[in-house]
Amino acid sequence: EVQLQASGGGLVQAGGSLRLSCAASGFTFDDYSIGWFRQAPGKEREGVSCISSKHGSTYYADSVKGRFTISSDNAKNTVYLQMSSLEAGDTAVYYCAADPVPYYPDYVCRPEGAYGMDYWGKGTQVTVSS
Repeated sequence: EVQLQASGGGLVQAGGSLRLSCAASGFTFDDYSIGWFRQAPGKEREGVSCISSKHGSTYYADSVKGRFTISSDNAKNTVYLQMSSLEAGDTAVYYCAADPVPYYPDYVCRPEGAYGMDYWGKGTQVTVSS
């Protein structure tokens, strides 16, 4: 079964850090599009950060640039989102998604790109207290 499992969320104070992990099973990350998305209550889903190993490029939403870093470890079939300098506005459920088509990451993180992602994991809650 193709699965993505997001983990690493929790409660953290503003200014703190968390690292989210997305472990894949049933497929390998090589040449896949991978993205992290989040959704807060009453808000639209937002593409946070996306990566393409094939194209060697990444994308970050303006709201997280300089604070979040996306990376992948193909040997472990895992993608990470390192989050630092967390703000109350980062509070949301975070989801990882993947697609076998090697889209450019700026496209993946746009609404139309997110809509087309084939595989989605269950989310992990991130709560930032201020």
